[in-house]
Amino acid sequence: MKFKIARIGGFFFFLLLLSSWGQEGVIYSQQREEIFSLLTIKGKKIQVEVVRTEQEKARGLMFRDKLGADEGMLFVYEKEEFLTFWMKNTPLPLSIAFIDRKGKIVDIQDMEPFSLRTHTSARPARYALEMNKNWFQRNGIQAGDLVKMPPDLEK
Repeated sequence: MKFKIARIGGFFFFLLLLSSWGQEGVIYSQQREEIFSLLTIKGKKIQVEVVRTEQEKARGLMFRDKLGADEGMLFVYEKEEFLTFWMKNTPLPLSIAFIDRKGKIVDIQDMEPFSLRTHTSARPARYALEMNKNWFQRNGIQAGDLVKMPPDLEK
């Protein structure tokens, strides 16, 4: 009988723990509106998380420990300018493509995890696309290639 009560108590503790974990996930989701979009580069479709606010841009892919094979993060800026990125608190090795307002890739650079080294676009850009390191190279994508974006991103 004592064993049965202990087992039931343990089960309820597990449910309580599980439900409190779920609440944190809900809060996190409510605090951050993740917007995903589909981009195409040289026929290759990728799903990207779109970030526009300064807070979203500052966080970027910090503290993330994985990124899907054809997934990335697209940083959207109001106007073309020289863009600068670093990898503080980012454990993933990434490659970044800087893209002008017409969707043309103007520069691609590789970035090392946790590095404070800055990476500045070679030319003014309106977008920055972070993907797993060497993704662009593996897919034969280089500076000069065009990124097809949905019309709502071009605003």
